[in-house]
Amino acid sequence: MRRELFSTVMLLGWFATAPRLAAQETETGKGTELDGLRSTGAPRTRNADFDADAQAPQTAGKLSELIDRVIAREHEQIKTLDRYTPIIETYIQEVKPDALLGIVPKSDYYFLGQADFNGRLRVLSSIDHGRKSSWIWSFNPVGFLQMVFIDRGAFDRAHYQFEYARREFLGEVRCFVLDVKPAPNVRGVRFIGQIWVEDQDFTIVRISGKYTPAVSFSLRSFEDEYYLHFDSWRMNVKPGLWLPGYIYSQELGRPMSFSGPRYKSQTRLWGYELSSGAREEELNRMLVESQSAVKDEAAQHDRSPLEAQREWRREAENNVLDALQHDGFLAPPGDIDKVLNTIVNNLEVTNNLSEQIDLHCRVLLTGSLEMFSIENTIVLSRGLIDVVPDEATLAAMLAQEVADAMVPKSYQDQYGFSDVSRLPPTKILKRLSFLNEKRETENNSVKAIELLKKSPYSANLKSAGLFLAQLHSQVKALKQLISPRLGNQVFFAAQLLQAAPPLQPANKDQLAALPLGARVKLDPYTNRVTLMKTKPSSPNSPREKMPFEVTPLVPYLTRYVEAVRKSADSNATAGLNQ
Repeated sequence: MRRELFSTVMLLGWFATAPRLAAQETETGKGTELDGLRSTGAPRTRNADFDADAQAPQTAGKLSELIDRVIAREHEQIKTLDRYTPIIETYIQEVKPDALLGIVPKSDYYFLGQADFNGRLRVLSSIDHGRKSSWIWSFNPVGFLQMVFIDRGAFDRAHYQFEYARREFLGEVRCFVLDVKPAPNVRGVRFIGQIWVEDQDFTIVRISGKYTPAVSFSLRSFEDEYYLHFDSWRMNVKPGLWLPGYIYSQELGRPMSFSGPRYKSQTRLWGYELSSGAREEELNRMLVESQSAVKDEAAQHDRSPLEAQREWRREAENNVLDALQHDGFLAPPGDIDKVLNTIVNNLEVTNNLSEQIDLHCRVLLTGSLEMFSIENTIVLSRGLIDVVPDEATLAAMLAQEVADAMVPKSYQDQYGFSDVSRLPPTKILKRLSFLNEKRETENNSVKAIELLKKSPYSANLKSAGLFLAQLHSQVKALKQLISPRLGNQVFFAAQLLQAAPPLQPANKDQLAALPLGARVKLDPYTNRVTLMKTKPSSPNSPREKMPFEVTPLVPYLTRYVEAVRKSADSNATAGLNQ
């Protein structure tokens, strides 16, 4: 009975609308940030805002108007989201206390699927790795999807009280912050916490709190243990359109007995553009015929059997890449590809391979640590790029796949038929596979070491060995993180491990690996990825190293600007070295 309560009430949440009761609200203003409520123009400077707000009079009527606008806008958002079926990925690390490092992962769980907001919250289909349950609790992907909303069915004055807290900037976006709690005597599961409302369209852009029952259960002393705290963010992806992109959730203060787990989790949503019909815009583009006659290359040069075989494999390569990008699992070509291509080019040139092969790289959008190659394309996952500490370590990962790409794989020839790879998002990762056999992986590792020794990275391979040593030390706790969905997991090359210095967990200056989310920024609408431009920072304590750990993300919110979006791919990104 207790397990059912946790999985259905805490994680599945509320789907029915509670009875409408008398309106309850608290219209208490703190300061006068509400004085500019009617203005939707460009925001003033931060200092001018707060100075003016501190001197203006308190206005309860402005708060009432703000609440009405926020409620109306949130209902518009709910209707807007009904059109979308984005990809959703939740990665969970159950943690345990550690005397030196504070808390460390002890097990992990992974959910990947396609969300559907139309009608009710559900996950159409998911790949569930490491689904965990006990007689008290269970993880459920739908529960994490629920966290994109405050209350899908009854966000109004009848069910909630609102109190003004402050004004605050989230990145470049000026926001009103409101405290929200269930109204007295309201039945059902409701939200309690804070919301951030941007001050132009009054869209909720951040939700931080938890769901809580307003009616006592018989297990009153354990009631709060069944509702998870979360911090949910929305991104401005088009004019007036804010979509959920990231959710962080954690429970670290629970007693270990007779309650739910101690854990940290990241949930990411992307692929909104895939279901919005944006691809049909390509049909409306004007095509200009060349004034010069198109040459018939086929008539001038017939294919030899070897050339025909290579042409077929390039067709298979293109079919796979198109299918993965079409279904939202492969990022469009962008700046991170250029960084990876530069490293691969360094390996090719120093090993005299540039005339034999022409390799290029792409980014898989999933957070697991994996990589694979198909014909001339090397694919690295977002999660793997996130955690590598430096360029030499990334070069070691790429060298493994350069060696792999040099060996043709006959089993990939089947993808030359487009129907083999044209699969819906809910099936594509289950049907496609680029996993090498153990012997192939070992042979590739030997070749990769040869490539690295002749490369510009040969003097810095200790960092790559240290990265592998750190991952190897946590392999039991991170089984789902290192389990590939399409390709190969990180290979623990013996030569690199032997060259690594000893792991020193107590040494705050030894950074063997980065936390999850440390490098890559993902646009949830276009699926484009860029390298984050963060200021260099050093841990003050071993507890701040957090290798491979789930950590909160604090997105720097900006308003959508068309000109900036169009030129994003042409801007240079920061290097990999910190």
